Amino acid sequence: MGTHVCRKRMVRWMWRWSVCPVPVSRGHMPFCSTQQEPHQASPSHTSQVNQLNLCSLLEMGFSETQAKEMHEGATKSRGKHVPSVLTALLLLGLNPSSILKIMQKCPEVYSLKGADLQQRVDHLRKMGLVEGSLQRMISHYPKVLLLPIKRVNMVSRLLREKCLFTIHQVTDILRDSPEVLEEDLAELEYKFQYAYFRMGVRQPEMVKAKLFRLSLSELRCRHCFLERRGLYQTPDKKGQTLIVNPPLKDVLCVSEETYLTQVAMATAEEFHVFRKLMAREQEEEGREDEYSSGEDEELGEDKNDDDGVHRRKRQWNTGYKKDRK
Repeated sequence: MGTHVCRKRMVRWMWRWSVCPVPVSRGHMPFCSTQQEPHQASPSHTSQVNQLNLCSLLEMGFSETQAKEMHEGATKSRGKHVPSVLTALLLLGLNPSSILKIMQKCPEVYSLKGADLQQRVDHLRKMGLVEGSLQRMISHYPKVLLLPIKRVNMVSRLLREKCLFTIHQVTDILRDSPEVLEEDLAELEYKFQYAYFRMGVRQPEMVKAKLFRLSLSELRCRHCFLERRGLYQTPDKKGQTLIVNPPLKDVLCVSEETYLTQVAMATAEEFHVFRKLMAREQEEEGREDEYSSGEDEELGEDKNDDDGVHRRKRQWNTGYKKDRK
């Protein structure tokens, strides 16, 4: 169903949604029995308008099966603004099937206010997500509708100011990897630093390879496996290496099977054993960091002078050491 058809049907529904147009045929029970004669209007009519019924869902374009499932989900969520939420999603150009899948993936959307949802959608548009990309992003990752605008701005600012991505690159990252919006900011920054300093990869290649789709542990595991097999080398200050490193997209944007057979030239058993060793190494590194952090705190408490006690600030350990390049 195209955007124009959705909007046309939406306008018609907004005028008639409190009326049930479903005819009663012989041997067929009415799908919705909420019709009232004008003289039977009760004081609770206003509250009924704000509720979702099966008739209104049919008017929106949902099939009977879809309408029943949508109504059941809305009832369980006890959302007070479901009609306005569905209105906003339809006006966005999403068809009933896509909306139902969004609700199945993320039932929390039922509990939103239509105005809040529309505000967040408008903000994503301002960030450069155009029609088509915006709809695909919401369909793939509907949790983006739950995130406050402040959170989206925080992630965008980190990518621009600390990771030095351009505005256009940030838009591409959000479009291709919307999961970054929920990721821990320290870990997100470290993932960039690891790819930049340890792997010698620059921002355009990171965006092209969809770096932020992969977890930090998987990134380190795939890179270190190649490095220890002599198939990857950290570039020097001039960006030069003694060997030709595989493109980042060939390391990250492929299945594990393809990565092993075409890039690492290894067996699944070898990679499985290496993954266990990496996990053990990271666990030991974490213990060492905790131990050194505890020693720093003790030393800071023991240092006294005429002005009083000087205590060292506890650093938030992200695993990144700036002196390593």
